[in-house]
Amino acid sequence: MTNEALLIIDYTNDFVADKGVLTCGKPAQAIENKIVTLADEFLKAGKWVILPTDLHYKNNPYHPETKLFPPHNLGHSWGRQFYGKLQTWFDQHQNDDHVLMLDKTRYSAFCGTNLDLFLRERKVDTLHLTGVCTDICVLHTAIDAYNKCYKLVIHQDACASFDQNGHKWALQHFKTCLGAKISS
Repeated sequence: MTNEALLIIDYTNDFVADKGVLTCGKPAQAIENKIVTLADEFLKAGKWVILPTDLHYKNNPYHPETKLFPPHNLGHSWGRQFYGKLQTWFDQHQNDDHVLMLDKTRYSAFCGTNLDLFLRERKVDTLHLTGVCTDICVLHTAIDAYNKCYKLVIHQDACASFDQNGHKWALQHFKTCLGAKISS
């Protein structure tokens, strides 16, 4: 039996809500129920639920995204809170030993974090990826996971992007270049 973890990547107000700074809008809002359902299923099965979440500081001259995007997911802001039902779910389960919110400052949830160590300590070998953006943070996390020899399952009905062409391309890339299982 594999030891599995669900990663819910960047499902925050800034990336999902209509008033979010870098919102994926309706496509991201449409996956809300699926993400919460998966979180419930994983937790009930004794598996891990990890929420890698962007953390930025306004006008940080040392961060490459400062030149690419407006300030987003700023610490202690409404934009960094989880969107909708996921915030309620997190509030109810944040003290569970199988739930971890993980601050990240780069696209990949592995870059500059202890995610790999956390997973290896728990003998996790399969990662289920969800969240936003399919072609940015989900993609970069998947590539790092692949390079670290994790098995990948991408839940296409629980991922979204503000770029539908990028979303479709990333799903194909996960399958053909990373050997990921695409689940619906």
